Amino acid sequence: MSRENLGTYLNDHLAGSVMAVELIERMLDVERNTELAKSLNAVLKEIEEDREVLRSLIERVGEHEHAVKKAAAWLAEKAGRIKLNEGALGRLEMLETLTLGIEGKYGLWRALERVASRHPELAGVDYPGLEKRARQQHDVVESHRLEAATLAL
Repeated sequence: MSRENLGTYLNDHLAGSVMAVELIERMLDVERNTELAKSLNAVLKEIEEDREVLRSLIERVGEHEHAVKKAAAWLAEKAGRIKLNEGALGRLEMLETLTLGIEGKYGLWRALERVASRHPELAGVDYPGLEKRARQQHDVVESHRLEAATLAL
């Protein structure tokens, strides 16, 4: 991965985290005082921590956060509201979107772990711990997704 590609890759995932946070916050507005809300609050906190790791890595590779990509992700989540309506099907589709995003983040950490030996600025990060946390986030959201599928379909 070239330094430029690395910066782009990190910024793409940072933009994805913007979309994930917006999606979770939207769901929390609807799912107050539920087990789903409790789970999503915990996942949200961890996604925000993961986002700080990404920001740190972007800085370490000498890149800047791409405001346009983050704004595009924010807009994409807002546009997705047209399709992802509230109700049982909307809950299912939002959880499915979130599950896929978390799966992508798991892939990010695995890819970075693999190339860290070629990029000193990527050293010193607990990639196995981040991978494990992404897996746990995925499993939590996936269990709620399957429950939502049972209600929606």
